[in-house]
Amino acid sequence: MLQSKRVLGLTSYQIVILLILIVMLFFLSDSSVTKRIKFDTQIRDLESQIEFYHEQTESDKEKLNELQSNNDDLEKFARENYLMKKENEDIFIIE
Repeated sequence: MLQSKRVLGLTSYQIVILLILIVMLFFLSDSSVTKRIKFDTQIRDLESQIEFYHEQTESDKEKLNELQSNNDDLEKFARENYLMKKENEDIFIIE
C-alpha cells in the first residue's frame, strides 16, 4: 500500500490543492493582492491631488478677494493678463 506523508494532518495532494487555491486567491482573482496594492497607490496619488487642488482653491479665493476689494489690484490684473490699457497709452509686449 502506498502511503503519502501527512503534514499538519493533510496529504501532499491536499497541500498542493491548497497552495493552488491560495495563489489563485491572492494573485489571480479580481480582489488580488497586486490589484489592491495598485489601487492603494492610486488612492494615495488622488488624495495628494485633492490636497493640491484644495490649496490652489484657497489661494485663488484669496486672490479673488484682493481683486474685489481693491480697484488698483483689479486694474493691474487686467493690464497684465488681458493687455487692457487706457485710451492714451501704448502697450509694448516683451517676451
